[in-house]
Amino acid sequence: MIGSAFNQLWQSTGLFGFLGMAEGFGVGNFVMILIGFVLLYLGIAKKFEPLLLVTIGFGCILSNIPMGYVAGIDPTSGAPGFIKLLYDMGIDTGLFPILIFMGVGAMTDFGPLIANPKTLLLGAAAQAGIFIALLGALALSFIPGINFDLYAAGSIGIIGGADGPTAIYVTSRLKPDLLGPIAVAAYSYMALVPIIQPPIMRALTTKEERMIKMQQLRPVSKLERILFPLTVLTACAILLPSATPLIGSLMFGNLAKECGVTNRLSDTMQNALMNIVTIFLGLSVGSKMEASHFLNLNTLGILILGMIAFSIGTASGLLIAKLMNKLDPKHPVNPLIGSAGVSAVPMAARVSSKVGQESDPQNFLLMHAMGPNVAGVIGSAVAAGVLLAVIPFMMA
Repeated sequence: MIGSAFNQLWQSTGLFGFLGMAEGFGVGNFVMILIGFVLLYLGIAKKFEPLLLVTIGFGCILSNIPMGYVAGIDPTSGAPGFIKLLYDMGIDTGLFPILIFMGVGAMTDFGPLIANPKTLLLGAAAQAGIFIALLGALALSFIPGINFDLYAAGSIGIIGGADGPTAIYVTSRLKPDLLGPIAVAAYSYMALVPIIQPPIMRALTTKEERMIKMQQLRPVSKLERILFPLTVLTACAILLPSATPLIGSLMFGNLAKECGVTNRLSDTMQNALMNIVTIFLGLSVGSKMEASHFLNLNTLGILILGMIAFSIGTASGLLIAKLMNKLDPKHPVNPLIGSAGVSAVPMAARVSSKVGQESDPQNFLLMHAMGPNVAGVIGSAVAAGVLLAVIPFMMA
């Protein structure tokens, strides 16, 4: 009797599960817990996107604890874990990314884009990495052990927009099984913008180009700021309704900020709502980093393609800026601001300014770079709408 009680106690321990003696668990869960600690290290020690990497890392740890069932259903009681409830409520429905976009809109100043509309082209060009990565994912499917259909390819490609909420939203709609690796790749590359982008920027520009000083932006009136989100939403409704959830929430948040009569709503979106949703979203995403879904060749392919997509997006923005200078030499654009079109707001704009000041300490590009940076947010949402509209149609 004592032996039976001891055996029952032993089978309830996490070590029993890590050793692979419990169904559905094994050493892979221990490996994923270590990966969770790596994400915590990057977020805490290196301060790489700490608001998300800390929550994603902790969610990864919780979801891989054997017999914890934090992200699943307890087979004994049939009760769902609390992170599973969060996932079903906010990720499976697409609610959390929408709320994040609302907060981003309330924090975003579209003034630089309104003052210099041609920077919209730079934000659009930086989305090229999305569609090239999509083709790359389909090509990788010819390698044994890697299997990406068009739904998976579209989900992988959106990583190139360097927009975590958009990547989560698209993946939750097209290929939910890949949510864990895609979210980790998207947010990891967003966090690594200061490391990934500068070498590409220096390789594709000359010192003379990096020293180009741009004209001071004109003042933007309050009426223009109010009309901008309404105009963008109208264009979206007419041309690409599938992008309305993302574009609509982004523009609603921005209108609340700019109209000047809903400060309480704007403040709530920027602070309380944004922080709460970030916590829930990070834990939910981390819960999908279960060993059974994460440790495979598909994940490696996603990480590689994500890096390629992000790099191509950066390069595309730079090259289009150089082309714009060839077509309009009287109003030169510093090519460095083109790299900010990848929509990692505002980090990509800060990197553009920092690299520019390496060549000329008196060259301040931050506000100029914010134009393509916020254009990239719109561009990634539009690209998401295109994927959500075209891929199901092609697969029908």
